[in-house]
Amino acid sequence: MIKEFCAENFTDIPKAIRNGANRIELCDNLAVGGTTPSTGVIEEVIAYANEKSVPVMTIIRPRGGDFVYNDIELKIMHTDLIEAKKIGTDGVVLGCLTKDNWLDEEALELLIETAEGLQITFHMAFDVLAKEQQFKAIDWLVAHDVQRILTHGGPAGTPIENNFEHLKQLIDYAAGRITILPGGGISDQNLDAVVQALGVNEVHGTKIVG
Repeated sequence: MIKEFCAENFTDIPKAIRNGANRIELCDNLAVGGTTPSTGVIEEVIAYANEKSVPVMTIIRPRGGDFVYNDIELKIMHTDLIEAKKIGTDGVVLGCLTKDNWLDEEALELLIETAEGLQITFHMAFDVLAKEQQFKAIDWLVAHDVQRILTHGGPAGTPIENNFEHLKQLIDYAAGRITILPGGGISDQNLDAVVQALGVNEVHGTKIVG
């Protein structure tokens, strides 16, 4: 079972790993859903986590708010991704959409190409897509070698238990071609129930190990 701990900065990572976190999603500013951490934070987290054989997934997101990025923001993301890769991150977490509420294919192709050799997670920008579009998005992400999709399965703030039906549909449709990584409202308290209901072996959260 992979318990991906969503970390804000370095502070809670040693405790989380002691408590059983075996992958880290590294962010800053979780109050706005997570933004790219500083290079200093990335360096220290990777140095510590690598000693414990725990992979680190670094979020590449230039700001809070929506996931529609202009050319300057995309340039920032591109530079941040290159830096995170140089420092030694195991993977990156990213997502870009268009004003028409579809995947920003051009931006994603550039970032995915830049991330070659790293794991790639498409983050909860996925949940902004219309539900009927999400299946088409799975196909696109599979075709572009993205490893996993982090999704709550429904609107932010809803109990994840309310979204089990849709999450099951996504998991069934993905059919092992890409990992559907449930997150948002999963803690050590309901972890077993989520795993049992969805049949997953990867889960994500800020309280995933207490």
